Amino acid sequence: MKNLLTLTLALFMGLAAGHAEEYHVAKGGSDLNPGTKDAPFLTISKAAAVARAGDIVTVHAGTYREWVNPRNSGSDKYARITYQAAEGEEVWIKGSDQITNWTREKKSDVWKVVLPNSYFGDFNPYKEILAGDWVYYTQPYVCLGEVYLNGKALWQIGTREGVNDTSEHLCWYVEVDDNQTVIYANFGGADPNKELAEINVRPAVFYPKLSGVNFITVRGFHLSQAATQWAPPTAYQEGLIGPHWSKGWVIEDNEISHSKCVGVSLGKDRASGHNRWTTERELIGFNRELESIFKAYNMGWNKENIGSHVIRRNEIRDCGQAGVVGHLGGVFSTIEDNYIHDINYNVQFGGAEVGCIKLHAAIDVLVKDNVLDNGVRGMWLDWQAIGTRVTGNTFAHNTTCDLMIEVSHGPCLVDNNIMLSPVAFLDMAQGTAFVHNIICGEVTFRPVPNRYTPYHAPHSTDVVGVMNFPGGDDRFYNNVFYGAKAGLSVYDERPPYYPGIFRDMNTVTVRDEMPEPFAERLRKGSVPAGSNQGDNFWLPMHVAGNVYYNGVPGYKFEKGAATGGNVPMPEMEYRENGIFLKFTLDGAWNSASTRPVDTEMLEKAYYTDSYYENRDETPLRIDHDFAGALRNFAAPKPGPFENASVGQNEIMIWKF
Repeated sequence: MKNLLTLTLALFMGLAAGHAEEYHVAKGGSDLNPGTKDAPFLTISKAAAVARAGDIVTVHAGTYREWVNPRNSGSDKYARITYQAAEGEEVWIKGSDQITNWTREKKSDVWKVVLPNSYFGDFNPYKEILAGDWVYYTQPYVCLGEVYLNGKALWQIGTREGVNDTSEHLCWYVEVDDNQTVIYANFGGADPNKELAEINVRPAVFYPKLSGVNFITVRGFHLSQAATQWAPPTAYQEGLIGPHWSKGWVIEDNEISHSKCVGVSLGKDRASGHNRWTTERELIGFNRELESIFKAYNMGWNKENIGSHVIRRNEIRDCGQAGVVGHLGGVFSTIEDNYIHDINYNVQFGGAEVGCIKLHAAIDVLVKDNVLDNGVRGMWLDWQAIGTRVTGNTFAHNTTCDLMIEVSHGPCLVDNNIMLSPVAFLDMAQGTAFVHNIICGEVTFRPVPNRYTPYHAPHSTDVVGVMNFPGGDDRFYNNVFYGAKAGLSVYDERPPYYPGIFRDMNTVTVRDEMPEPFAERLRKGSVPAGSNQGDNFWLPMHVAGNVYYNGVPGYKFEKGAATGGNVPMPEMEYRENGIFLKFTLDGAWNSASTRPVDTEMLEKAYYTDSYYENRDETPLRIDHDFAGALRNFAAPKPGPFENASVGQNEIMIWKF
């Protein structure tokens, strides 16, 4: 019987594979064609309407100005619907239109185009104001439209007179009434009818209008110029490209650029809440965020239905809000080998959701081997960073911080990263482990005792409880610190971990082995923590084996640390073939008493009662370095490079 079943399944799979189709799209085609290589479709949208599980849509060279709205799903990860650029051919999909009927204003460099509102159909991006929860403006009027000259966005100005001034930016201004949209633009002396002048028209480039469109692959395209709306965690999060509350997408080997707000969205749907904080002005945003989590959970937010996406080997740049954003919809996903840079590039608006990567509820998300460069924040993990791993990334030129973790309980692992910005880590969470990193900037520590957020069962969206953030329960092992004035001394008031400390925190009896200031708080009569989360219940720290240069202070209870001398700060150098890191080590690098780091050594994050382990529930073992080299696990070298040497080092960290 077993053999018969196996044969039947094999025949079925063979028949399914035999029925898979490859559709072709080309600029010389027609949507009346059958979509073969010899008689291709004209639009990708036509192919999307007919493609079924297992099919491939191959798009040939050219610029396609359309919103690709896939309607059909792949059936599973082996029978996907794949959209791909033809090998060796340059394919652009744009949310913009080229405009060639500009007229020049007399005696000026200002050009004007008048478009009837009917030109835009039911979505006019110049009439839609950028708005939503947690958005902050830097000028009074920002719409979703944009004007581009030869692929570069101009600057929106709030007055007609302002268009005359290009001392800082090429710029544009818009007036919209009930009948027409008038755009004025200063192209700095260029003729827009002879150059490539484009304007935003569509709200997305590759994005399903319906949710639940699963197992799609998008590969090898240039995706650009979309009029996306601001995407906070309490609203429908749209992007230039994204799965829209689905499962199993692969977005790989693309160039994604010039989204008004978000490049790639792994965000939530509309049904679990949409900007109720700012539109209703009743409950505060924190409450609306909690509501969206529980609403989504009750509507089927789980591993079977949502997430498990792969975003890899893309260049994502010049997006106004975030390169990758997500709330709830990105769970169990992988974001790897992406070059994400120049985010919030024209600083015309900002807010609490800006960064190269901004994720809420990054449950079991792996962020690996990316370069996050010039993004205001490199990465912001907000709420429920549980089972999250951030490994092998390079952070640079981020003005606010390289990494921010906010109101999350862990376990969250940050290992083998290079952090070069003035502020490395803004810690508003607990349960984070920093292991084998280069850290050049400040570590800022802010307990958050007045906010309570959910925590989850390991490797699941199931909610176990909620808790606030007294701060601590962090681990710092085998890192190299270069230039932070405060270093890890910001944690000096948190006691060091020792076996039995949590039992002691639930008592009023002072024992000899209790460290100060913990014991002193009990002597003063603090209320037992088990009664009401008293002020003596400060979570302990796990710190050992770090190296400190340039006078950076360590954690005062640390054991096995090494203090080096004054050495040059690490620097990134951009070259034609890649990005290189230059850094210097002295003998302190060889003298720190490091420890091998694995699941057993890291133990459990306190509140979630969860181990630091791999997503497949196997034990974690940090036995490879940034470059993939095997570590001497018995006595690993501090920092991300096992095979570095004392003196000057130069290592390629990204290949163009």
